[in-house]
Amino acid sequence: MSDTVDDPNMTPRESSETLRRAIGDRYLTYALSTIMHRALPDARDGLKPVHRRILYAMRRLRLSSTGGFLKSAKISGDTMGDFHPHGDAAIYDAMARLAQDFTIRYPLVNGQGNFGNIDGDNPAASRYTEARMTIMAEALLDGLDENAVDYRDNYDGRLKEPVVLPASYPNLLANGSSGIAVGMATNIPPHNIAELIEACLHLIKSPDARDDTLLQYVPGPDFPTGGTIVEPRESIAQTYDTGRGSIRLRSKWEVEDLGRGQWQVVVTEIPYQVQKSKLVERLAELIQTKKVPILADVRDESAEDIRMVLEPRSRSVDPDVLMGMLFRNSDLEVRFSMNMNVLIDGVTPKVCSLKEVLRAFLDFRRDVLIRRSRHRMAKIDNRLEVLEGLIIAFLNLDRVIDIIRYDDDPKAALMYEDWSRAHQSGIARAMTEADYVSPLVGIDVKSLELRDDPEAIARGVLADDGGPAAVPRRFVGRSEGLSDVQAEAILNMRLRSLRRLEELELVKERDTLMEERAGLEDLLDSEELQWKSIAEELRDVRKRFGKDYAGGARRTVFAEATDTPDVPLEAMIDREPITVVCSKMGWIRAMTGHIALDRELKFKDGDGPRFIFHAETTDRLLVFGSNGRFYTLSAANLPGGRGMGEPLRLMVDLPNEAEIVDLFIHQPGRKLLVASSAGDGFVVPEDEVIAQTRTGKQVLNVRGDTRAKVCKPVTGDAVAVVGENRKVLVFMLDELPEMGRGKGVRLQKYKDGGLSDATTFTLGEGLSWRDPAGRTRTEADLAEWTGKRAGSGRMAPRGFPRDNTFT
Repeated sequence: MSDTVDDPNMTPRESSETLRRAIGDRYLTYALSTIMHRALPDARDGLKPVHRRILYAMRRLRLSSTGGFLKSAKISGDTMGDFHPHGDAAIYDAMARLAQDFTIRYPLVNGQGNFGNIDGDNPAASRYTEARMTIMAEALLDGLDENAVDYRDNYDGRLKEPVVLPASYPNLLANGSSGIAVGMATNIPPHNIAELIEACLHLIKSPDARDDTLLQYVPGPDFPTGGTIVEPRESIAQTYDTGRGSIRLRSKWEVEDLGRGQWQVVVTEIPYQVQKSKLVERLAELIQTKKVPILADVRDESAEDIRMVLEPRSRSVDPDVLMGMLFRNSDLEVRFSMNMNVLIDGVTPKVCSLKEVLRAFLDFRRDVLIRRSRHRMAKIDNRLEVLEGLIIAFLNLDRVIDIIRYDDDPKAALMYEDWSRAHQSGIARAMTEADYVSPLVGIDVKSLELRDDPEAIARGVLADDGGPAAVPRRFVGRSEGLSDVQAEAILNMRLRSLRRLEELELVKERDTLMEERAGLEDLLDSEELQWKSIAEELRDVRKRFGKDYAGGARRTVFAEATDTPDVPLEAMIDREPITVVCSKMGWIRAMTGHIALDRELKFKDGDGPRFIFHAETTDRLLVFGSNGRFYTLSAANLPGGRGMGEPLRLMVDLPNEAEIVDLFIHQPGRKLLVASSAGDGFVVPEDEVIAQTRTGKQVLNVRGDTRAKVCKPVTGDAVAVVGENRKVLVFMLDELPEMGRGKGVRLQKYKDGGLSDATTFTLGEGLSWRDPAGRTRTEADLAEWTGKRAGSGRMAPRGFPRDNTFT
């Protein structure tokens, strides 16, 4: 289909385009909008549009750091109505995050009310909370009235909003940022302002400084929740050099001595962006599932500060071992993935290094300095113009008073100094008053004769010959008339300002402004002076928000990772005797102590005992299912023996259609004989059947109706197999292969039925079994049943059990 179609039924404004192009164009528009106007921060002020608009709206509402609070609903409403046409809930959520001292390193909003907590609780509704700006936010807005940045129309064209804030400190790195755009994302950690400014000052001094040199000033992030960074310095340097990487962050903890050899671990700081309530839940889950058996209890005793108490199960436990296991199994240790993807100049998304981000900020500060200097020069020029006019007025005070008093248009008279109209209007005004003689113009109203008045002649009202001054006179100290601004300033002057002291103040102010203007001219002409001025501004910011500022000191510390080696599970569990009981229906439990194996126990209705044996809490149990998989259980994790236990299928992923073939204690180094109902089997080392997950480990491959049938420990040098047809075959053990997994080889051949049982024994000692009366019988002469593997065998000896089993 072509891009356009000539259709006589289509109006001139209608057009047709391919679906591919239409979707592509619209999706590109959406992607650009998401990247530039929502998800990625600006490298210059470190803010997203929603945060920038919130702060600007608060400034318009005059919510200064020293002023009063205002309802959050009003702030979010004004932001939405004037600048950010999105949901007020999203705006309020963004504003609430700016007030959370556990989310943002240097809060920009001072909140009053419930703004959420580190447990993950949401802020109260906007109608209940109040807010105002902090001094950190005011530092971002400083210079907004001095033409420091460009403005643009808001979404409906009614108002203007700043494109970017002046930002007197590197807020992007100071407070960090995170967001997900289309096809890209950003995640920048917070840093310490004092360290960032030190790096900026070094970059001003040495523009070609290397990234690893900047790490001497910015060693790493400074998270608001503290913690300990255990990432190697080389890894941090690579992360800052490429803009991508991860930083390993741990909780801060200490051992608290309780006396008499007792102790507990107290966690005082948790990793950044970890909710404390969920962390406590995870630790409680580890205790319940006994994944960390040396942890006995966890308590949250936090008030304003974090205090999580971890109790060990035994005082003999090493605290480092306990914390090492918790670091591996919980969010007491996390990895912060850093991705410094930002908008350069507010337009181009780029993954930047630490140096590039600081360079972007410094270049922006130079632009702000130049724009503010030019704005200040324009203000000075305007004020100097006014001061010049006021000083001229003081030098020609009487003439100015005459003009204001007698001229119909004093502003025009001041600008063009047309005294003829002032003289004529003065005579006309005097003629209306009887017996009046003007002391200024020297006119006798009765005689209308002009007198020789030197003062009047000096002021230009009279000519030298005593007649009217037809030719305009110039002001003393000026060769031309006053400007519009000067004339307006003179006319707006108060009478109180006519005192002599005011004139001296005007001259002093003029001299001061002239000196300041000369300094600004030198600043604009010299790049060296510009960087020197920027450095002074940064030092002032460091003094205000450095170590002496509340919360300005570094919170996150550095340490080397002391990874504890993997400790065997048995070493962390108190060794105690237990009796393992598993019923026919698969309910398992652990009775305390070694009870009599023939003791009568309680089971559910219709259920009964199947496996019962003595064990210890440090043992590992192996479960062999009819699906050919081995499952591993820890004896310490078995439910107690007070009740009926729990279904074994809930502890491992044993399918409902699979049955339990055998349950026994794992003995390292032992070998097992496994066989299927089809008569196939092999020998497998027991160490290779240990499963690390709930899903178990597949060892014997079975298909269709075939099921795993036998799992016996290997003893002796011979194998005895009996089929469902009651035929017995004996062959040497070395005919079976030793495998880790597979179908195995044929043990016995059948015409009908399959394998019933198999066992291993020592051929010289004979084959033993229990007869129907329960007596043990041994057949020493097995020549009749001995053959090669995969033979049919011979009928079982007299007295062999009817259930065709050797046990």
